[in-house]
Amino acid sequence: MPTEQHGYEDLRGEGWTRLLATARRKLERTSGALDGEIGLSTPSEAERRTVIGVTGRYRPETAKRLAVPLTALDTYLYDRYGTGLLQTLGHLNGPLRDRPAERADEDTRRGQVLACARSSRLAAESWFAAWLDRLAADGTLTRLLRRGDAPLIDAAVRVLEKLPEDPSRILPLPVLAEWATGDTKALVPGTPLEQLVLRALAQRTGDDVPRERAGRRALWESAGAIADDLASQVLVLGIRPEGDTVVCDWLRDAADFGIPFRLTLHQLASDPIVPAAGDIFVCENPAVLRAAAAELEAGSAALVCTEGVPSAACHQLLADAVRAGARLYWRADFDWVGLRITATAVERHGARPWRMTTADYREALAQGQSTPLGGPPAASPWDPRLARAMRESGQAVMEERLLPALLADLTRT
Repeated sequence: MPTEQHGYEDLRGEGWTRLLATARRKLERTSGALDGEIGLSTPSEAERRTVIGVTGRYRPETAKRLAVPLTALDTYLYDRYGTGLLQTLGHLNGPLRDRPAERADEDTRRGQVLACARSSRLAAESWFAAWLDRLAADGTLTRLLRRGDAPLIDAAVRVLEKLPEDPSRILPLPVLAEWATGDTKALVPGTPLEQLVLRALAQRTGDDVPRERAGRRALWESAGAIADDLASQVLVLGIRPEGDTVVCDWLRDAADFGIPFRLTLHQLASDPIVPAAGDIFVCENPAVLRAAAAELEAGSAALVCTEGVPSAACHQLLADAVRAGARLYWRADFDWVGLRITATAVERHGARPWRMTTADYREALAQGQSTPLGGPPAASPWDPRLARAMRESGQAVMEERLLPALLADLTRT
């Protein structure tokens, strides 16, 4: 076999570089088959002379494209260097890749990963199947395979399977990570595993993965996992609990002065706080609670604000209240997320929708401009006509537009 000193150095010149690179790409696509030809567009003078030497055919200087049969190139190299095209390319730049075989192997491994994931007890859940389909369709699974990180899919499935089935149970994220992976830090913010699981949870809620940390924390909490029981909070007004704890005293004082108050999950878990009020109203946006505090002060009915998707602290407070006999009246924005939040509250807490009917929506819609609905549609089981009306109009209405009616409902008699 010749060495660089015996002639291969010629093949690194201008006349050969692009020709051999094109041949390598062609052969890697065809598993090394020498049938067919390669072509050079707008060839240089050196490339034109090289092609003439390889093929034995004259090519004019005006030629815009030069075609070279792979067999001719193979024969030329063998006659001159004693090695054919495949061996020569291997000597110059390393062994050729067999891309069809690589794709077949990758397809096999992709199928194995998906088959294993689809054997999960969650496979019958539509959101779980959609999550896997999206990972396969958008290239995420392929990228994981090529990086050697395919086991992350199995780890993500184990995390999802370990999430609490009882919505009233809160599981710390480090504990969840330990149970699922053996590593308490596997789900810290920003890890690839956390990203995969959050995509699944967002698929389950029908929304996108939030970009901000607070939104991602709320997404975890919606699944019963808590990163920080001090960061999980709920905003309240007019909550007058029973009990003689310090926090109960704070809440009663705040209610007497019409001051909004924030409760943490840590406070709620340390000493259960049971509101004395029989009726508790729940809104989505802080603007509603702020208006109630400003206009009604101590005269406001008990009001809890979810500030979007309810936090673990919010669910804890309301679950304790319902167990003590409280009745929840729940509302959210007239958008798809609002419908999902309300439907979950009805199912999870037995809440009664509060001004969340078709008539309420149409009345609010008629009062002014609205924003287009975004995201996947949702159902409104308590009033199926509401979701249909929203689909027909294509418009979302924020709950602030109902503020006069909401404040009237909140006025204590």
